[in-house]
Amino acid sequence: MHTLLGNVITQINKVVLGKEHQVKLALACLLAKGHLLIEDLPGMGKTTLSHALADSLGLSYQRAQFTSDLLPADIIGVSTFNQKTQSFDFHQGPVFNQVLLCDEINRASPKTQSALLEAMEEKQVSIDGQTHQLPSPFFVIATQNPLHQSGTFPLPESQLDRFLMTISLDYPARTAELAMLKGAINPLSIIETVLSPEQLSAIQSQVEEVMVSDVVLNYILDLVTLSRTSAEIPNPLSPRASKSLVISAKAWAVIDGRDYVTHDDVQTVLGPVCEHRMRAETELFTQHSNYSKYLIESVPVRV
Repeated sequence: MHTLLGNVITQINKVVLGKEHQVKLALACLLAKGHLLIEDLPGMGKTTLSHALADSLGLSYQRAQFTSDLLPADIIGVSTFNQKTQSFDFHQGPVFNQVLLCDEINRASPKTQSALLEAMEEKQVSIDGQTHQLPSPFFVIATQNPLHQSGTFPLPESQLDRFLMTISLDYPARTAELAMLKGAINPLSIIETVLSPEQLSAIQSQVEEVMVSDVVLNYILDLVTLSRTSAEIPNPLSPRASKSLVISAKAWAVIDGRDYVTHDDVQTVLGPVCEHRMRAETELFTQHSNYSKYLIESVPVRV
């Protein structure tokens, strides 16, 4: 299993240079059955990362460009009347893919953003009184532009909370950007499928079986409790955040080749899992905020 996941990371690293840590976090988010929000400036490789992840895992993939005039039906689908059968036919939207890239999600209206809530939480959509199940696995990768850019709408807290992790690719290292300028970046077409959807589902099930000791669980509770009592944290962490920390730490342990969670696993995923939940609305695009660092430095490691 560790070798299979290593092969996936190797494939993605062929086209996303110098971002192995972010690649591993994105894979951990998928293994934990969560959804990923990538906050960054345009042109940082967000689309490339999501496409490469889908290709290396053999998952169906579609990109939806979010704009101010996008309607919920453009994402979920629409029922049209069939004159021949005298009945309504449902035409599936892009949400009916195993990997859905919601590009520039915060350029769409809050109504359209909210259309994704049921899909992300329940893995299903309801339209015209009928419920339609989404494919498995189902993984949403959304990208978000800085709020100071024109034409952006802030994601509501309920939508932000649906994302298990938030990451930022940031600017590439000098060597990676030099390779890009020389035309040495590999095209997406070279990505090989090294893990089947069935194997992915099996690994996702194994993630849930990873052992977490009471010592580590109490450490997580200490971190969460401090967020609720400290005046330094704008928004305290909810029980959903606690559960998200546990499953994300399990996924990181699996990528690292272990069947148990350590304190280091918790500290590694704390920022991606909790930063977007703790920030104030005015900080929705703060790439280097220190709330997670504050929690780690303030809470002693239990032994």
